Amino acid sequence: MRSLWNKLFGDRGERAAAKFLKRQGFRIVQRNYSTPLGEIDIVALDGTTIVFVEVKTRSSLVAGRPEEAVTLDKQKKLTNMALAYLKKHKLLEHSARFDVVAIVWPEDAREPEIRHLRNAFEPTGKWQMFS
Repeated sequence: MRSLWNKLFGDRGERAAAKFLKRQGFRIVQRNYSTPLGEIDIVALDGTTIVFVEVKTRSSLVAGRPEEAVTLDKQKKLTNMALAYLKKHKLLEHSARFDVVAIVWPEDAREPEIRHLRNAFEPTGKWQMFS
C-alpha cells in the first residue's frame, strides 16, 4: 500500500513540475520516458536546449531536501538514460542539460513549494555528453 501511495504522490509532483516548467516557458516533449535503465521524468525544451528533468517530491524535510536524493549514482544513471534518448532520436549534436525540480508538498497544503535547479549537475560517467 505504501508503494502505491508513493507512486501517486510522485505522479502528483511530476504533474506540478510539468505545469511549473510550462509557465517558465519550457516546452514539454515527453513525460515518463521509459528506457531499459529506468525512467526519465520529463524531457523538455528550453529554447533549443534539451533538458532532462528529474523530479523529486517530498511531503516534509524530515529526510532532507528532495534534491539531495539525486545522488552521484542517480546522476550516472540519468546521464546514461539521456545519452540513450539522444542517440535514439538522433539528437547528439544538440546541447543538453540536467535540471532538478524539487518539490515539498505537505499533506495539509493546497500548493507545493517548488524549487527549480537549472543545470543541477554535469553529465557523469564513462561516456559523458556535451553541453
